[in-house]
Amino acid sequence: MVKIVLKIDGMMCNMCESHVNDVIRKIVPDAKKVKSSHKTGESTFISNNQPEENQIVAAIVETGYTVLSMNVEPYKKRFLF
Repeated sequence: MVKIVLKIDGMMCNMCESHVNDVIRKIVPDAKKVKSSHKTGESTFISNNQPEENQIVAAIVETGYTVLSMNVEPYKKRFLF
């Protein structure tokens, strides 16, 4: 599993966050824990496989936002104990 962190410019409100989340879920069907924040300008999600960066960037740009960067890192599941 991998964790993807997108830096996105142009999100101004909660509806913007919702639009970006919907696009991510549409482009990456196995995306889990999709979260966006207009305050930090970030969107994060977890996927079983590394998604195509070009597809994600193109879909988000199509909705009117700008992807500044995409960072992919291994996801480490946290346990309570």
